[in-house]
Amino acid sequence: MLKKMGEAVARVARKVNETVESGSDTLDLAECKLVSFPIGIYKVLRNVTDQIRLITLANNELTSLTSKFMTTFSQLRELHLEGNFLHRLPSEVSSLQHLKAIDLSRNQFQDFPEQLTTLPALETINLEENEIIDVPVEKLAAMPALHTVNLRFNPLNAEVRVIAPPLIKFDMLMTPEGARAPPP
Repeated sequence: MLKKMGEAVARVARKVNETVESGSDTLDLAECKLVSFPIGIYKVLRNVTDQIRLITLANNELTSLTSKFMTTFSQLRELHLEGNFLHRLPSEVSSLQHLKAIDLSRNQFQDFPEQLTTLPALETINLEENEIIDVPVEKLAAMPALHTVNLRFNPLNAEVRVIAPPLIKFDMLMTPEGARAPPP
């Protein structure tokens, strides 16, 4: 067990160092068994946070993200958080004014994260395979850059299915009523 933890820590450190040393605009910490975003990473990345445009934290064990994460990486264009245990986002997600795409698929959202509707550059929202029933259709319809909202394999209520199509100018992907999510 300790050996596996040590390997995971070393993997995270290696990936963070690669980002710093190469001056990359990407931080990829996918599949690192993270239960939270390591606080020490803020210090290591402090000189390069403004140049980071894409962060991948997919397929970890995250249950939440802190407000510090959102405000530290305010220049993000893409955020990949699929395959975690997230059920909400901090209100500070509204500081991600340049964010174009967010992937929150395969998490545990029961409520649509409405803070996303305040992001002017957001083009793509992926919430596939969550537990979302209701969607703020009017707020989504008012988003200037939005192209796609993926809500496949969510137990959407019938009202959303009926109201959304005439109001929206973007693609809202929904699974036919009663369809089941594919097995993991």
